Amino acid sequence: MSIFIALPLIGVFIESFYSTQPVFETVDVQSCTPGFTGQTCTTETKSRPRFDANGAPIVATSFIGVQAYRDLLQPDAVVRAFGPDGGGLWALLSIDFYAALRFTVTFTLITLPLVIGFGLVVALAVNSVTRKLRGLVIFAALLPFIITPVIGALSIRWLFIGDGILTAAIRAIFNSNISMFAQGWTIELLMLTYRVWHVAPFAFVVFYAGLQTVDQDTLESAIVDGASRWERLRCVIVPHLMPLIVFVALIHLMDSYRVFEEVVGFSSQAHRISLQFLTFNFLTPDQTGNRAITRAAASSMLTMVGIVVLLVPLITHAWRTQRGRR
Repeated sequence: MSIFIALPLIGVFIESFYSTQPVFETVDVQSCTPGFTGQTCTTETKSRPRFDANGAPIVATSFIGVQAYRDLLQPDAVVRAFGPDGGGLWALLSIDFYAALRFTVTFTLITLPLVIGFGLVVALAVNSVTRKLRGLVIFAALLPFIITPVIGALSIRWLFIGDGILTAAIRAIFNSNISMFAQGWTIELLMLTYRVWHVAPFAFVVFYAGLQTVDQDTLESAIVDGASRWERLRCVIVPHLMPLIVFVALIHLMDSYRVFEEVVGFSSQAHRISLQFLTFNFLTPDQTGNRAITRAAASSMLTMVGIVVLLVPLITHAWRTQRGRR
C-alpha cells in the first residue's frame, strides 16, 4: 500500500506544484546559398534546446504553486460564465475540465443504481432456476464481464457505426437515416448502456453468493406470516445483502469515476471526455515532444478528490454498521 499507492500519490501531488521545462538558448545561425562568387549569406536568430555533454536535453524545474490547478479550473472563466450575458452552465461546459467532470459524475451516478438493480434481479432470477440449468445460466450471465473492456466497447461501436448491423436494422425498421455517433447524447447513451451490460455480472456474482447465506428459517417465517414476495425481498433479502450492496457500490464508484475504456473504445473524444482521459491527453506528447506533466498531475489529484468525496458516505456507513455490530 505504501510503495504502490501512497508514495506515488505523494509524488504526483508534489509534481503538481512544479513545472519542468527544457532550457532553450538563442543562437545565430548563418545559412549561405550555393555558389562560389555569387554566394549570399543570411544570419537568423533561432531558439533551440540546450543539451548536456551526454546529449540529453537540459531541463529546469521551477515552483509554480497552484497555477496548474488554476489552469484547469479557470476560476476567472467560471465567474464570467455566471455573470451577466456569460452563458451560464453551457459556457462552463465549454471548458475541458468541467465538461469532463460533468460526464464523469453523470456516468458514475447513473450507472451505479442500474448496475446494482440489474445485478440483484439477475441474481434472484438465477437463484430460482432449477439446479440442472443453473450452471449454464451463470456461465451465460458472466460472459459480458469476461470480455476485455476496450474490446467490448469497440465491438458495440462496430455494431452501430456507419453501416453496422444494428444501425442497418434500425434504419430498416424506422425507414430513416440514423447516425448514433454524430451526436454527443447518443454516444453517451451507448456508453452508459455498455457499462451497465459489462459490470452488472460482477454485481450478480456478489449478490448470488450472498443469497446462498440467507437464513431460510427467516424466509419461511415470513411466508407463514403472509409476507408477499416483494415484502420478503424488501424486509429480509435486501437487509441481508446490504453489506454486499455497499461493497459493490464502493467498487463501482471507484471504477466508474476513472472511466477511460469507453471514451477510447467509442472514440467519443470530440463529444464526450472523462477526467481520466483528460489526464491521459495531458500526458500525450505534442508535436514538439513535450508533455503537460504538471497539468496531468493536477488533474489526477482533482480526480482523486472526486473519488474521495463520492466514497466518504459509503465508507462512513460501512464503518458505523461494523461498529454497531461490535
